[in-house]
Amino acid sequence: MSSAGFPAGPRRGRVALVASVALTGAVLAGCGAEGSGDAAATFSNRASPPATENFSGEPPSPMASAAESMKAEVKASASAAEASASARASAFEESVSDATERTRQEFEEQLDGAEGQGNAMSEVGLTGKPLSETNGVRAHVVTIRNRTDAPASYAVQVDFSDADGKVVETRIVGAQDLAPGERAQPLAISRKPVEPQLTAKIVKAQRY
Repeated sequence: MSSAGFPAGPRRGRVALVASVALTGAVLAGCGAEGSGDAAATFSNRASPPATENFSGEPPSPMASAAESMKAEVKASASAAEASASARASAFEESVSDATERTRQEFEEQLDGAEGQGNAMSEVGLTGKPLSETNGVRAHVVTIRNRTDAPASYAVQVDFSDADGKVVETRIVGAQDLAPGERAQPLAISRKPVEPQLTAKIVKAQRY
């Protein structure tokens, strides 16, 4: 018997049981705390990086994007310059030329039917005009002189070539019903910008 009046054995058993339950609760609480800590570590408010495995290729670099933008600007500027040059050339041509669409078609037909460089290369010449006299338009004087003993008409083709010798523009002019010894000086007017420089050359002349 114990001093409290209860048998010693059962009391010890109850004490051991209470201690065991308390220890188990502490262990479980500890595990729960650890689990909560892991869960807190698992979730985050930060955005996840994109899944790059779903994409192919590489995004354009800032330098590449700038280069493409510069190319577009240069192309647009060149197009605007060419349009402006064409408009000025058209206005200048209208102010100095008396050729009609019908006469131009006639000249073209005569040149299409010519053999080689035509039969009148020795009767034509080419001289450039200063830009100050043409409102900044590239223009060349085509001098035509009838060196025969009978009235004649002439059709002349002028090609404009770049520094590589590539023909970038062709202009056709002419003169009708020139008397023997008479001279005419139509203008071959380029519709291209004055830069880069182009070389003008008479490539065909036909007397008819």
